[in-house]
Amino acid sequence: MSEAVTAPAATASESAAPARPQPSGAPAAHGATPVKRQIVCFSFYKVLPEWRRLPAEEKAAHKQAFAEVLTRWNKPGEFLSLTYSTIGTRGDVDMCVWSIGYAVDELNRMRSELLATPLGGYITAPHNFLAMTKRSQYSIDREDESEGEGRGAIRPGGQKYIFIYPFWKTRPWYLLPATERKRLMDEHIRVGLLYPRVKLNTTYSFGLDDQEFVVAFETNFPEDFLDLVQQLRETEASLYTLKDTPIFSCVRLKPMEMLDRLG
Repeated sequence: MSEAVTAPAATASESAAPARPQPSGAPAAHGATPVKRQIVCFSFYKVLPEWRRLPAEEKAAHKQAFAEVLTRWNKPGEFLSLTYSTIGTRGDVDMCVWSIGYAVDELNRMRSELLATPLGGYITAPHNFLAMTKRSQYSIDREDESEGEGRGAIRPGGQKYIFIYPFWKTRPWYLLPATERKRLMDEHIRVGLLYPRVKLNTTYSFGLDDQEFVVAFETNFPEDFLDLVQQLRETEASLYTLKDTPIFSCVRLKPMEMLDRLG
């Protein structure tokens, strides 16, 4: 799927990153203050088998130290992390930490502190996707919370599930005339809008990471997401998809709940 499939946004949760002024990705209007783009990172962690064999008291202390870092780095308006379990949905990862901030250095320091905890010595990171927000070049003919900000800011909703994957387009896509790309994306967007219970967060990785985009679909209805993806396979724009895997199906939980499901 592409960068511009959008469904109406859900109400932002209390801990959601704040809205900022005029979005980045295009020159700010005269006299306007440009928004500072957000840095977005999805880190997927796998716990080593040795950790699960530790005494329960030791594991509990490890979980507490890990959760304390997440709590300390939850700074309203500056840095936000959401936590998800992937137990039972992926074999290569156990949990996901989705962080939204405004500086790569902050992300670097926060992840460093996580790895410095006792649990950090027992985890690997098989997948990690770095991206940034920016204004979409495709307009969507409806008001929407994220689109109203021009995608200069991510405002996570309170949905139970999130489906995350990296995405690449083929090189011929970028050589198409702008009018042709718009025609193809209009159909793509139309299909996306048929599923209002699915919210899309699109971020851009050009030059920052291996993929070109990272997309994260939030919903309380996994069946809607399945049907959306199947229908999008039938659009003409899907001919220009190079790769859109691996796909991560995640269950949103509070940090300690996520950690308790590790065992």
